[in-house]
Amino acid sequence: MIRFLFKGIIKDKSRSLLPIIVVSLGVMLMVVMFCWIHGIMGESLRLNANFNTGHLKVMTRAYAKDADQMPNDLAILRVDNQLKELKTAYPNLDWVKRIRFGGLIDFPDSNGETRAQGPVVGWALDLFSPESKESLRFNLERSLVLGKLPAKPGEALISDLFATKFHIKPGEKFTLFGTTMDGGMAFKNLIVSGSIRFGSASLDRGAVIADISDVQLALAMDDAAGEILAFFNSNRYDNEQASAAALAFNQKLKSIKDEYAPVMITLREQSGMADFIDYVDAIGSVMIIVFMVAMSIVLWNAGLLGGLRRYNEFGIRLAMGEDKDHIYKTLIYEAVFIGTIGSVLGTTFGLLIAWYLQTVGIDISGIMKNSSLLMPSVARAEITPTAWYIGFIPGLISVVLGNALSGIGIYKRQTAQLFKELEA
Repeated sequence: MIRFLFKGIIKDKSRSLLPIIVVSLGVMLMVVMFCWIHGIMGESLRLNANFNTGHLKVMTRAYAKDADQMPNDLAILRVDNQLKELKTAYPNLDWVKRIRFGGLIDFPDSNGETRAQGPVVGWALDLFSPESKESLRFNLERSLVLGKLPAKPGEALISDLFATKFHIKPGEKFTLFGTTMDGGMAFKNLIVSGSIRFGSASLDRGAVIADISDVQLALAMDDAAGEILAFFNSNRYDNEQASAAALAFNQKLKSIKDEYAPVMITLREQSGMADFIDYVDAIGSVMIIVFMVAMSIVLWNAGLLGGLRRYNEFGIRLAMGEDKDHIYKTLIYEAVFIGTIGSVLGTTFGLLIAWYLQTVGIDISGIMKNSSLLMPSVARAEITPTAWYIGFIPGLISVVLGNALSGIGIYKRQTAQLFKELEA
């Protein structure tokens, strides 16, 4: 029977072509939109993790309360010992120390007077250790516009937007003004090794990246750091593992009342990321429901039209003694075949379009100029394992639901009227 139904679908295009086209288009849109939104949101999540939150972060309890203000006077002391202990306790994570700081940079002219000056947000990273992956996380090599990456102490990177605006070239000296850990004024002369463009407006307006040893010296933070970040080796955030690690760490120090005791928090617990992650997780479900309802309505109407055309066919089959339940079941089987064919075609074309958007992307920097959100300037889709099958859910359910609703008319046929209808 399955073979008979399949042949009927292939040969009788008048009853299968429209539903297949509708399902294919719906599934294609579903796959493209899922990959597109997942790509934008996923890249934003990675940017936030790499630049600010990590997958896990260790700070002092006092620092954690005002972490967005970068209170380096509340930083972790004896940070190297703390870092060694974390690496020993959690060897499956990559631990790094960082300092985030705000300040002012000043470029002098030939007379030593101020030629260019502006506020900056800085990151102090481990740039020189052979095992450090910080350059990769910040994508420094690909973000480099002019010059080179810092190769020795005393060199730093500045944002290309700032360098272009004030005609700053690699090799020029500047002074970093900031606040020391003890609340005093900090001055540090550095050399511009190159300029960088991250592709995010909130970062490119004014950023300075230097090795953590230079910033520790400038801010009088010897053997201290504001934050210790951890990253999973897969570079993908796993909330279950992160929560378990944070819970175990915090339980050990629960009895300590010192506000300078360390505390570990997950990515989800920082900067409103919980809502963001929940949104990313929920968007797939919302899209499935919306597309499923929309396609079901369309296919229901198509089924009703097909049912009118097949009115005599159902009547003849009933007159020949075929059971109504059997006719209804064959209609559902047909829907499964049509849904499968449409879903395969839609998924194939959807993945091809998503692959193009993943490779090329769309430049959205024009609408991100004044944005404070940490989002990429080139929006790209991302093909995930879920994208290979997510279209089959609405593709199959909608066509089956549409045929199930339209097929109810079979049970309304009165056998006593069949011969009159056939004579007519």
